[in-house]
Amino acid sequence: MGRVTNSKSIYSLTLGILSIIVPYIGLILGIIGLIFASKSIKEIESYKQEGRGLATSGKVCSIVGICLQVLLLLLLAISISVYFLTNTSP
Repeated sequence: MGRVTNSKSIYSLTLGILSIIVPYIGLILGIIGLIFASKSIKEIESYKQEGRGLATSGKVCSIVGICLQVLLLLLLAISISVYFLTNTSP
């Protein structure tokens, strides 16, 4: 019987990919994916399970997704502030 793949590593990869794709909500998904990835790496080491590559990929995708979502929110805040500062109508 082979070693079991850690299910949290699959969740972390799925949430990491979704954090890149889904705007605004992706920030929350990325944070949750990062938590799942960290927990799954600890479980994989302690219980000798499979899925370390999935957990690492999920961690990377979650970090990339969080960075993209923060940039998106910053661009949104800057564009809204520029709109209101340059709007000259009474």
